Amino acid sequence: MANIELRNLSKRWGSFTGVQTLDLTISDGEFLVLLGPSGCGKTTTMRMIAGLEDATDGDILIGGRRVNDLEPKDRDIAMVFQSYGLYPTMSVYENIRFPLKVRRIPEAEHHDRVMRAAETVELTEFLQRKPAALSGGQRQRVALARAIVRKPKVFLMDEPLSNLDAKLRVSTRAQIKNLHHELKTTTIYVTHDQIEAMTLADRVVVMRRGEVQQVGTPLEIYDRPANTFVASFIGSPAMNLIEGVVTAGIFEAPHVRIPGLQAPDGPVTLGFRAEDAALADGGEITAPIYSMELLGDSSMATVQVGGTLVAIKAPKAFAGSIGQPIAAHVPARICHLFDARSGARLSA
Repeated sequence: MANIELRNLSKRWGSFTGVQTLDLTISDGEFLVLLGPSGCGKTTTMRMIAGLEDATDGDILIGGRRVNDLEPKDRDIAMVFQSYGLYPTMSVYENIRFPLKVRRIPEAEHHDRVMRAAETVELTEFLQRKPAALSGGQRQRVALARAIVRKPKVFLMDEPLSNLDAKLRVSTRAQIKNLHHELKTTTIYVTHDQIEAMTLADRVVVMRRGEVQQVGTPLEIYDRPANTFVASFIGSPAMNLIEGVVTAGIFEAPHVRIPGLQAPDGPVTLGFRAEDAALADGGEITAPIYSMELLGDSSMATVQVGGTLVAIKAPKAFAGSIGQPIAAHVPARICHLFDARSGARLSA
């Protein structure tokens, strides 16, 4: 195992910047998730750590050793990709064993190490099958076992669940979480799925257009987003964001009036989570229902505020209909305030 340091790391192709001056330290044994939309620089960052892309500027240190000039095979990392990358003519056993042969590990060790890796991901009964005879989830577990068998210092995982259906994603996600708990190997995981980030990570790095927007635990990022981009990217549904004006501590926008805010006068973007509001007569928001969704344990009522859709979590028994006027209580203490121009967080 090892810690990883990224110092002033950048990647450019001509005039295009993929990653801009990234400084980050990943602790030994930490599970770090790089999260963001397509093109934000998360995969490029991982590929630079792996040695599959050369950094334009900056340093990459693994276990205190600068690895910029080392080949991928010499960095003691193991990668799990979105595509499983299994050899179709080899059995599961031979697929898992293959990295040991390539790295010339003494053959006497192969069987025990393959069996331990297979047991870790619950594949022992499938060892003689070919990949074509496995489900998508089983193939991804073979890819995980193939990474585990090497006992690397670092695991790099590039959207490994993207090819799985919703049910398999949940079960494989739990398996990856448990696997990290057992192995305690430093892991960097790339995804655009904020649910994966929130459920797997010790810390999350939210990226946008090659720049880090916020680094923190899942709870820190959810409860205190650094800007409107993070607020709109994290959460299901995302944080409600309403543009309006504060005057003498009162926020006003179409259908919205929220008093008691500690903020200077002027235009702001106000945010709140759907679960922090509540349906109530005489509330701070009054508007007709735009849509209703039954979620099972609750209902989600969406209203239109100006040109913005605002979601409010309601009891599952609430049977509102589209067009029906409703009111919602949005106390000042649950509100987040952001600069109207830059989107940066204003509230303490």
